[in-house]
Amino acid sequence: MAHDEDAAAAAAGLPPPAKKKSPAEEEAEKRRRKLTPGSLMKAVIRSGSGDATPADGDQVILHCTTRTMDGIVVNSTRREHGGKGIPLRFVLGKSKMILGFAEGFPTMLKGEIAMFKMKPQIHYSEDDCPVTAPDGFPKDDELQFEIEMLDFFKAKVVAEDLGVVKKIVDEGKGWETPREPYEVTARITARTADGKEILASREEAYFFTFGKSEVPKGLEMGIGTMARKEKAIIFVSSSYLTKSSLMPQLEGRDEIHFEVELVQFIQVRDMLGDGRLIKRRVVDGRGEFPMDCPLHDSLLRVHYKGMLLDEPKSVFYDTRVDNDGEPLEFCSGEGLVPEGFEMCVRLMLPGEKSIVTCPPDFAYDKFPRPANVPEGAHVQWEIELLGFEMPKDWTGLTFKEIMDEADNIKNTGNRLFKEGKFQLAKAKYDKVLREYNHVHPQDDEEGKIFASSRSSLHLNVAACYQKMGEYRKSIEACNKVLDANPVHVKALYRRGMSYMLLGDFDDAKKDFEKMITVDKSSEPDATAALLKLKQKEQETEKKARKQFKGLFDKKPGEISEVGVESEAGKNVPDSTESGEATSAARDASATDGPRGESEHAFVEERPGLLGLLWPSARRIFSSLGLNRCTVL
Repeated sequence: MAHDEDAAAAAAGLPPPAKKKSPAEEEAEKRRRKLTPGSLMKAVIRSGSGDATPADGDQVILHCTTRTMDGIVVNSTRREHGGKGIPLRFVLGKSKMILGFAEGFPTMLKGEIAMFKMKPQIHYSEDDCPVTAPDGFPKDDELQFEIEMLDFFKAKVVAEDLGVVKKIVDEGKGWETPREPYEVTARITARTADGKEILASREEAYFFTFGKSEVPKGLEMGIGTMARKEKAIIFVSSSYLTKSSLMPQLEGRDEIHFEVELVQFIQVRDMLGDGRLIKRRVVDGRGEFPMDCPLHDSLLRVHYKGMLLDEPKSVFYDTRVDNDGEPLEFCSGEGLVPEGFEMCVRLMLPGEKSIVTCPPDFAYDKFPRPANVPEGAHVQWEIELLGFEMPKDWTGLTFKEIMDEADNIKNTGNRLFKEGKFQLAKAKYDKVLREYNHVHPQDDEEGKIFASSRSSLHLNVAACYQKMGEYRKSIEACNKVLDANPVHVKALYRRGMSYMLLGDFDDAKKDFEKMITVDKSSEPDATAALLKLKQKEQETEKKARKQFKGLFDKKPGEISEVGVESEAGKNVPDSTESGEATSAARDASATDGPRGESEHAFVEERPGLLGLLWPSARRIFSSLGLNRCTVL
């Protein structure tokens, strides 16, 4: 949009519209207006090196000594002037600082020493100054600030409050970074802000598990932004220096600088989020994670060894031994391997080796179990992904080739459906339907074939939803077919069955009866469906009679007592049943009341809220002899 505006302005011979400033830029400009001639003066005491100066996003490290105009030191970071010897750190554009610093720091070179003379309104007496002056500080006086610019560099802000900041020394490889519960190997050295070493470097790298508080919190946060082989300095303030096994004693430390080289990290993934299915990468694969993983349905080639988790030496299958050294080949998304196995392989790179620990419900309890694997066994697989082939791209295929590919995928879905793997079957049908969005038949004959195939897929999706108990979605899938062909007999039948299973008997009956109207050959199926519908209605009504048995034998005055008993917590019914009982009770009261009350009686010409929630309620109450409702 901005590019279009610039182009339009150029075509009209006008200057491009001004770029909208961020809130931070507007605030900086507002503060800059407070500068007046002579309010901020700079004198260079020692020249710096190079020609680069700090910019927004850079962290500056400096010593500062503040003096009165008479030369009396007010405060200082230097030891010779009573300070701690710890330099100050600011991130330009992020840190809160006095106006004189915000305007003066960007003018300095690395190694430069300069004296800034500031009027009170440029330091701590500024209106709405974002920082507070130290106790006893002469904020109403004109002061001199001696600044030595020790260093500045582009900073990675890890913590929003600037308590953790990172300086990249050497770039790493790739873009993946460690996170919980990855296993990390790193070389770490720690120094105080004044340069005293408190954690010495050593030949052997440190090893820790991410997310288990084995290193200080701020250090872990910084390492969590690093790539493999990256070298960095991580500046951590006291609020992020938590106790850990690496550094148990940190009391009294205001700030620590960690020099880190991220040697390696092992990807550990909690696949279910509950610690039961864990994938641990032991050998890196080729490519970038996850772009080069077989995320989509693919032909996979793997070697694997299966063991019982409690008995590591009990190998129950090894492709290199039991499969004549040949790898296992299978198509993902077809239920050909245990679910936990496939979930992990989909997140592997070619050449990667991983160890997977899997609970029984994602291993062999829901899959044909090898003879030497007991029921309920936790297993461990050592898996190597040799490679995979992505599914064929339909671009450039003829219409016949596309329909053949669609039939192959559809047949796989049909097999999964027969095996009771309805979710996987639906995924296959959905995949073809998505591809169909890019298929355009060239003539009427192709159009008929295409329309028939698409309708068949929608109905297969409806059947999957029906088996999964999601009847509303099944009806929606059928509607997609009936919108294009309102007299599609199979769609009417499947939608009618979903209506019946949902308890919407009226709509189910309409669909079954319409089947006979539009196609006489479907009469046997429709008749059988109507008979089943009648049985279902009778079962529902019988259940309702049993549920309300004895409730309507009471006198009208006793109905309220039942309600009181329910409120006390005895036999509290479902909210829908409660509403029906109340309606029926009112009906009973009306029939026993005086004739004058009949003026308030009415026959339900259209369903109310209860009727919408439970379409069969009206018929049930009719069977109980309760055809009228009274407004009391």
